[in-house]
Order: sequence, then structure tokens, then C-alpha cells
Amino acid sequence: MAHRGGAVVDHCTMAQTDDVSKAVDEIAARVRNRLNAARVGREEPCTAVSPSQASAAAAEDSECQSSCGGCQHHDSCGTAGAIREGVARISPDRIRTSADIAPYIDHTLLKPDATHEEIIKAAEEARKHGFATVCVNSANVGTVARILSGSKTVPIAVVGFPLGAGLPTAKAFESREAIRCGAREIDMVINIGALKAKDYQLVHKDIATVVDASRPWPVKVILETSQLTQDEKIVACAISKAAGAAFVKTSTGFSSGGATAEDIALMRRIVGDDVGVKASGGVRSAEDALKMIAAGANRLGASASVAIVTGKTSNAKY
Repeated sequence: MAHRGGAVVDHCTMAQTDDVSKAVDEIAARVRNRLNAARVGREEPCTAVSPSQASAAAAEDSECQSSCGGCQHHDSCGTAGAIREGVARISPDRIRTSADIAPYIDHTLLKPDATHEEIIKAAEEARKHGFATVCVNSANVGTVARILSGSKTVPIAVVGFPLGAGLPTAKAFESREAIRCGAREIDMVINIGALKAKDYQLVHKDIATVVDASRPWPVKVILETSQLTQDEKIVACAISKAAGAAFVKTSTGFSSGGATAEDIALMRRIVGDDVGVKASGGVRSAEDALKMIAAGANRLGASASVAIVTGKTSNAKY
């Protein structure tokens, strides 16, 4: 199996096999063995990585108290090695001030009661501060596209948001309509129920259908990591990459949890360097942003974007 860019996903196997379920199970087993390797045959206690420890080079380890007996840091142990090995694509050393974070931010306004005036304000804020994109519901992307015309900031539309439980054809139609209205990136929500049921053919078809409908524009796949086990996160990343996604993304911001440095490091380990990783949900400060970048994120979804780059506080929820 090739390990291009540090990834542990065998893209060719996934793309060509007639038995997607078998291929994904094999990938999950290989990755699980790699993540557990650091806990096997070691004399010292296992280590855990907290968000504040996720730096670009080597994290300072804190000892578990349960000697790998299933403590609250169980998932963190598996990703600690990845962080120590330098999985971060973007070194936080390159960020001198909070304003330097702006080019990594998808400025986000997805609340269902967002008004036309609020959408306009979000787009104007993005132009002013130099955010990478503005991420809105598909009904609002035409307005954003008009305001951003001529700027480097890109309009994004979410698809199948926030549940991901729609038909692949419905998601594809929404993607095509959003692009017709000016979207230049698509953030789709994965079919979480199909993933948990191990219906990997449907998960793959769901993503691939949106990718095909969105060409030539990139697609991000929202995994909703707070709802997934570690194995499900691994499988979701593997399928997303095989289906042609340009990014994997942690969260909608509408569920029970958002991005964590541990999840970002795990996702980066799985997809390697040729697929992006977006931290979304709960990124409300420059400190939060730097933790995610250090763990391997190269895009940040935030509604507190202005507060992040100006150093002010924010009560933004999403």
C-alpha cells in the first residue's frame, strides 16, 4: 500500500473495488493498528494530548492515570503520536498576529433566521478582513457571490445541511443550483445514518454524486465528528478521499460538539497532504484557531471570524 503524503488510505483499492464495505473495513483495521501501535510494547505510561498541547513540532506529554485502561483520553492517545510526528501542514510560527489567521477562515453565517442584511454584512466583513471564503446556506449564496465579485474571497454553499440525510440526487441538485447562483465551493454533510449502519456503498455514492455535480469546484465533506466513534471517523475520511472530496470537515456547528485538536490530527493522518482538513464548530478565538492549525487544519470555519482576527470577544454559537 502506498503512503503518499503520509496518508494511510489506499485510494486505488477504494476506487476500483466492487466491495466498498470490505475495502473500508480493511482500511479501518490498518489505521486502527497504526494508531494503537504506540500503546503496545512500551514501558512508559501512555500519553494524552489536550488541545493546548497540540503544537507543530512536539507536544509535551501528560501521563494518563489509568495506564491505558480506557480513560477519557482514550482517543487522544491514538493521535498523540501523529501530533508528535509533525502532522501540521501549516506551522503556527508563520502567524505573527491574529490578523494573519484571516486567510485560513471560512467566515460562516448558517443560522436559519439570518436576514438579508446580516448576509450582506457577513460578505462585506469577509472582503474587509481578507477571509478565505464566506459560507452560507444555498438560498443566500447568490447574494454573497455578488458582493464578493472581484475579490479573492470565495462564496461557499452548504448542501444537505445540517442533517445530511437527504437523497444523493437531492444533494446533487442543490449543489448544481448553488453553483449556478455563484458558489465556488460546496460543503456537504455526510449521510451519518448510512455510515453508522456500515452501508459504505451509499456513503461513497452520496459523496461521489455531489463531487460529480460540483465539478470543477471543490467539495468538503462534513463528518459531524462528535457523533462518530474513532473507527467511524477513520472510515468517513477514507471514503471521502476515495470519492474525490477536496476536504474533510469536522462539524456543522449545530450538533453536540465541534472541532477538537485530536480529531483534526486524526483526520490529517488519514487523508494525508493531498486532501484538506477543515476545523469547524467552536472555533471562537485566535487561540482556538492556532490549536487547530497546529494539529493539521488548513481551513477554519467560524462565525466569530472578526473577533478572531481583531482579538475581541464573541458570543457566536456556530
